[in-house]
Amino acid sequence: MIIRTPSRLHMSLFDMNGSYKRIDGGIGLALQDPQFVLECEETEKGVTFDFDSKLSDEEAIAECSEKIPAAAKRTIEHFSIDTGFHFTVHSTYHPHSGLGSGTQIALATAKLITESVGISGVEGKELSTIVGRGGTSGIGTYVNELGGLIVDGGHSLKEKPGFLPSGASKASPPPLIARYDFPEEWDILVAMPDIDYYVNGQEEVNIFQTYCPIPQDEVEKVSHIVLMNLLPFMLEKDIKNVGWSVSQLQKYGFNNLEHSLEPHILPTMKAIEEAGAYGVGISSFGPAVYTFFDEENKDIVDATKEIVGEDNVFVTKAQNHGYVLEK
Repeated sequence: MIIRTPSRLHMSLFDMNGSYKRIDGGIGLALQDPQFVLECEETEKGVTFDFDSKLSDEEAIAECSEKIPAAAKRTIEHFSIDTGFHFTVHSTYHPHSGLGSGTQIALATAKLITESVGISGVEGKELSTIVGRGGTSGIGTYVNELGGLIVDGGHSLKEKPGFLPSGASKASPPPLIARYDFPEEWDILVAMPDIDYYVNGQEEVNIFQTYCPIPQDEVEKVSHIVLMNLLPFMLEKDIKNVGWSVSQLQKYGFNNLEHSLEPHILPTMKAIEEAGAYGVGISSFGPAVYTFFDEENKDIVDATKEIVGEDNVFVTKAQNHGYVLEK
């Protein structure tokens, strides 16, 4: 059995202030590429794994080597499964790139195990809880299951009283607020500037605890931009104003904090926007930055390649469905 899961853009967290009795919340988008592709075979006992010979990203291999057995152990224990599993990673992508590899690895592993032993219909939110994902953002959970443009509602302060990234939070995944098909006629450009600095692990925890709460007026602006600009412009298929909304999101809230901590990405984003992009955003902590374009604005692809290098740019589309299982 093989599962194919989308990657994702995490466009913004909403409320890292907490004055209104909830924190977190976010908006994000499923991408057709890159994908995480994992195969599973049932065995007598134990959990083993290997990798397709074409895979060469050592950090991606290391992430899979850590997260596959960890997610498998949690899933096997939760459902009291008494068989083993062998996994083969056919396709993956670089960790800490802003595209959400960790959640997709964990959820793909759990889904393959449950489906292999005949435990069907387990919702992604439950699987995320089992494998310990979704403690801050629900975007990875819901793009895995549903695809499209996702809005999640964050966490009650009763459940999660403090600011923590998903990897360090024990909260359950947040509720789904909205899910929309994203215009399939729009293309998505993703650029990966060459940087030597990645936010992850304890450093990410320190950032959340040091810089939050974000000023209340900023989180209010983020929510307004999403509700009254980005979402309605997207539904009206107004790509230029969706791009404008994305650029506005960079000025406030957690995105603004990310830019202040990673100023080396800002010049790249500014250069892409000055080259004619409708708007440019950062995904999670980066380094992935993105813009939406159409036939009228397709020259932005070559312009961005000139800015960051041809090998650091790819074009994809939104994926308006979740994972695909091949039995």
